[in-house]
Amino acid sequence: MRHHSPSQHQGDAYHSASSIEELLKTNVEAIRRLDVKALHPQSATDRLAAKIERFVGSSAFIWLHVLWFAGWIIANTVAPTRHFDPFPFTFLTLVVSLEAIFLSAFILMSQNMASTVSERRNQLDLQINLLTEQENTKVLNLLVQIGKHLGIEDCEDPDVKVLEKATRPEQLARQIDRANRADK
Repeated sequence: MRHHSPSQHQGDAYHSASSIEELLKTNVEAIRRLDVKALHPQSATDRLAAKIERFVGSSAFIWLHVLWFAGWIIANTVAPTRHFDPFPFTFLTLVVSLEAIFLSAFILMSQNMASTVSERRNQLDLQINLLTEQENTKVLNLLVQIGKHLGIEDCEDPDVKVLEKATRPEQLARQIDRANRADK
């Protein structure tokens, strides 16, 4: 009995999809697995930072702070109890400043992880685009050869001659750099 690795099953799914929906599902699942794998080595601190960032970005966080500040201000101004932090609320300012410091650190940690995942996706996208360009160049070469073999006269199109050449990423990067410098 032959056993297939998950990547072999993945490759089979690309070649045996019976509909575009099935192919899209396979693609979405492949990207999901890549994201899970990219995020898997997170430390407990990274996971905590991500949870804090999600909570800080929620309306519950805003309402919690509205209630907290309102309660603090009421307790220290109009409440008939001893005011533990009278106006100008120096202790509240200290607590909020400390909270801001820690929240900033957690959010930056979470954004660094998101940036790493995004950079990985960009690299994957670039590699797929380069592979696609190489495949298209090869297909164009084959079509020109088939056209010549069949005696089709339009095979001498100058645009096709240019497009038949392989794209060189280094040359493109230099052209982009020159164009960016010229814009400055």
